[in-house]
Amino acid sequence: MRFLSPLRVAACSLLALSAVVATPAMTKNTKQAHHSKSQLAHSSTAHTSTKKTRKAATATNVVVVTHGKRRVVRRVRYVEHFSAPSFATNVDNITLGDVTSGEDPLVRASLIQALGNMNGTALAIDPQNGRVLAMVNQKQALGPGAEPCSTIKLTVALAALSEGIITKDTPVNLGHGYKIDLTYALARSINPYFEELGRQMGFETVKHYANQFGLGELAGYNIAGEQLGVYPDHPLPESKGGVGRMCSFGESVEMTPLQLGAIVAAIANGGSLFYLQHPTTPDEIANFQPRLKRTLNIQKYIPDMLPGMAGAVDASYGTARSLRTNFSEFPILGKTGTCSDNGTRFGWFAGYGDGPNGRIVTVFFLTGGRPTFGPKAAELTGVFYRALADKSYFQQHAVPQVATSPATDPSAAATAVPGQSPTPAALPTSSLPATETTGTPSTAPLPTGFAKPCAVNATTC
Repeated sequence: MRFLSPLRVAACSLLALSAVVATPAMTKNTKQAHHSKSQLAHSSTAHTSTKKTRKAATATNVVVVTHGKRRVVRRVRYVEHFSAPSFATNVDNITLGDVTSGEDPLVRASLIQALGNMNGTALAIDPQNGRVLAMVNQKQALGPGAEPCSTIKLTVALAALSEGIITKDTPVNLGHGYKIDLTYALARSINPYFEELGRQMGFETVKHYANQFGLGELAGYNIAGEQLGVYPDHPLPESKGGVGRMCSFGESVEMTPLQLGAIVAAIANGGSLFYLQHPTTPDEIANFQPRLKRTLNIQKYIPDMLPGMAGAVDASYGTARSLRTNFSEFPILGKTGTCSDNGTRFGWFAGYGDGPNGRIVTVFFLTGGRPTFGPKAAELTGVFYRALADKSYFQQHAVPQVATSPATDPSAAATAVPGQSPTPAALPTSSLPATETTGTPSTAPLPTGFAKPCAVNATTC
């Protein structure tokens, strides 16, 4: 029997250990290629901006043995921390001070039920005339607004369609051989896609359309306490992402829930941007009539938007698919948004339900910490529709149709703006494409190489 010296035993042990532990020198090229693909996939599917939010680092030591040499690698992982609470300590404070005399009681009760104890606001709008059916937590709904996160992609997409840069099926090259169309980009909220559109259009064009759609101006007509929001006069510096960042997250923009609701209402009704009205006195309630702000020249582009908005809810990779956890009776189309600022996380979902007796636009805007994000706002929207259905709302109510001659704001009519008309657009019975009568989205297949869809309860989606 041969005996090995202690020195040879140690050498054999090191060789065996090096075969088990991955050797960076041998796999350097492979890891670099994997990192490049992973980085693109992550940036393409990420739905969360973390502007000015404090992060803490956690570190672990990993022992690596390479060619018989032992070394320690320190791996650092950054975790985002939030200081704002997602849940109210006193639920009654959420609705404290709300003026409800002119609201639909069933709609309001359903919004309150859906919002629960989460910090935020929720509102429902009749898109055919701009009437606010109910508005919960009016203090926040009428406040100065917040970063719109990925909901800004609705206005960017409409701008790019109007400029002729894309159609629904135009593949946009994101580099490394990846090409994405509008349907998939909206459904999955692909940030580089909208950044590329923004760079192609430039800041002045992006701002022109944003202003056309109502950003930077009051959305309501004589709604007491409503604040303006902000759309900047200058692009974000290139060092912070430039116009691309403005078009993927709306960074440097402050949008109010009412402004977002008015935009989605215009998509739902075929292009009429109404002043939102919240009648509260007996006289306002009795003499309510729609007030048209302006008509947007978007009617022919809306069919290109709808498959992506439907895919957000119905596709397996849609960012709003959590909505279907609670409600699936009829089509709901919309857009999520998630981002954070200075320790507070925002979660948006705005959309409309194509119900049996008319459309209802909803906006849920949540503020808080880690439990607050866009898919959660979408989930609460599903709870709202479920609550309405359980109250037999869709059997009892018909959403009022728009008046044949809505009042037009005199100051708006006096200012001629290209692409606008002083008369309202025709309001089709349905703006869904002919091939989408059942509400099933026409979604692009998941491109090869992209990360798998995030989980419904994911914190970054």
